[in-house]
Amino acid sequence: MKNIYLDNAASTAILDVAIESMTEALRLYRGNPSSTHRYGRKAKAAIEKARKEIADIFNATPGEIFFTSGGTEANNTVLHSAIKQLGVQHIVTSPTEHPSVKNTIDHIHEYYKIPVTYLEVDSAGRIDLDQLEKVLRDLSDKKTLVSLMHANNETGLLHPIEEIGQLCEKTGALFHTDAVQTVGHLPIDLSDGKISFLSASAHKFNGPKGIGILYIHQDNMIEPFIRGGNQERNVRAGTENVAGILGMARALTYGHEQLQQKRNYVTTLRNYFIGLIEKELPEVKFISQKSNEECMFTILNLYFPKSENTDMLLMNLDLEGISASGGSACNSGAATESYVLEALGWNKGGKSIRFSFSFQNNIEEIDHVVEVLKNNI
Repeated sequence: MKNIYLDNAASTAILDVAIESMTEALRLYRGNPSSTHRYGRKAKAAIEKARKEIADIFNATPGEIFFTSGGTEANNTVLHSAIKQLGVQHIVTSPTEHPSVKNTIDHIHEYYKIPVTYLEVDSAGRIDLDQLEKVLRDLSDKKTLVSLMHANNETGLLHPIEEIGQLCEKTGALFHTDAVQTVGHLPIDLSDGKISFLSASAHKFNGPKGIGILYIHQDNMIEPFIRGGNQERNVRAGTENVAGILGMARALTYGHEQLQQKRNYVTTLRNYFIGLIEKELPEVKFISQKSNEECMFTILNLYFPKSENTDMLLMNLDLEGISASGGSACNSGAATESYVLEALGWNKGGKSIRFSFSFQNNIEEIDHVVEVLKNNI
């Protein structure tokens, strides 16, 4: 049986070069990076070299890059610290954010009584920039944090973070973006200072699991959310994951070097898949935008109308060796429908399946997936 992996929005295969970097780190860097002896200094130097490589990719300074256990920790750190340390009095967000943002904001609202404004979204998940501008104008007398993801993890819709950043700068609001789905795949330049905080996770760009990035603009430095030692310049306590950091830096560097080639190739795969679905399965509808300008080129979410086979479709794909997803991996196993798709009006009784691509997929795999779909709906 042919195994086809089309769940790259949940996690990607780690690159050989990243594994090599990690293996080397595990062999060479036995010392604790906080130790002052030669073994500690050697490990610390390797971390700082990786930090500079990552900062250069973002056009940021090394002092603005912090290492976390992943996107969830980075998002929690930003949201809690903005309230407790930076004096944020109001949060502006959307109803389609990742669970690590949505659930954290729900908690903050419930326990700290911080008011939250949820922007309206259309059937694709787009926010209205005019509404955002009006909301920020009305909140100009309050310290406000805007938290909007770069690309939606279920639909792939891209928010215009440059324009959002400009509105936040104009009104004095802080801007946090969960860029977990886009870092390593799209160019992101943080040099203009319009983004206050950015979250990323290595396993979404062919790096290791359990390591991530938190960018904090130099004007918004925070005290540690996780307390303990003074690691990460006293912003994130805990002994550093040296091998994970080096593997992540290598994967991100590779992704940055191959950025356009990967984008062109994966866009071709996605467009080919769209064309086949339109031709062979015209009853299937597109939840994701077909345009690669509006949608992350790695993601395509499809809606299969209700039939006697739709409830078993994802399982049948798995039995055929095809790995896809019913939505966010962080909500897998949940009994309820996706709150993201419900907000977009897709709670119609059918089945949504997210296919997410990488440069490691090929045209023959796409042909086979469509053939299996034809035989199972």
